[in-house]
Amino acid sequence: MSQTMLAARTNMIDAQIRSADVTDPRIHAAMAAVPRERFVPNNKRALAYADVPVEIAQGRFLLDPRSLAKALQLAAITPQDRILDVGCGTGYSSAVLARLGNSVVALEQDADLVRISSEALAQAQGSIEVTQGSLIEGFKMGGPYDVIFVNGALEARPETLLSQLAEGGRLVVFLQTGAQGRATLFVREQGQLGSRPGFDATVPLLAGFKKAQGFIF
Repeated sequence: MSQTMLAARTNMIDAQIRSADVTDPRIHAAMAAVPRERFVPNNKRALAYADVPVEIAQGRFLLDPRSLAKALQLAAITPQDRILDVGCGTGYSSAVLARLGNSVVALEQDADLVRISSEALAQAQGSIEVTQGSLIEGFKMGGPYDVIFVNGALEARPETLLSQLAEGGRLVVFLQTGAQGRATLFVREQGQLGSRPGFDATVPLLAGFKKAQGFIF
């Protein structure tokens, strides 16, 4: 690990995450432990710790660190939680989630990204199962889930994903209306779904709900 990358990761925690009112020390520790630079294409390494989404394939992005950390805090993940990571991309979010919960199903639609994430997660800590399937359909076979995390913005409620929440389960998604985006928390309580707004954040639409093409690795 280069000292430059280590310093950039430390600065990310201090300047982008702590400063954004992310107070959970488990999130700080998880994001400090996972080398984000390993999950971006070689020609984007300089952007690994920048406060912007990083394009990992045509139309596909890693969430910016601030939005990811705030969404993780909104999900209130416990060490017992079984998690579905929708649109895991190259696997960065799954590696972080695995340090917060009990187990992670990393769902990706395209075979190329499944291969890339499988290789990138081979040395990751925690229980992570990478699986290929339609993002919009989720992965019912592995459910129900305590937490479902959606890596990107959607323009409508993800009804099929919501149906895969366990009792007490939480789904965090960025819902976008026009140019405005907002992280939203859905919770299943006594069989009923409720929701509440989290924080404003404009992140890239999750193109994985359509077929992504043109990988740049």
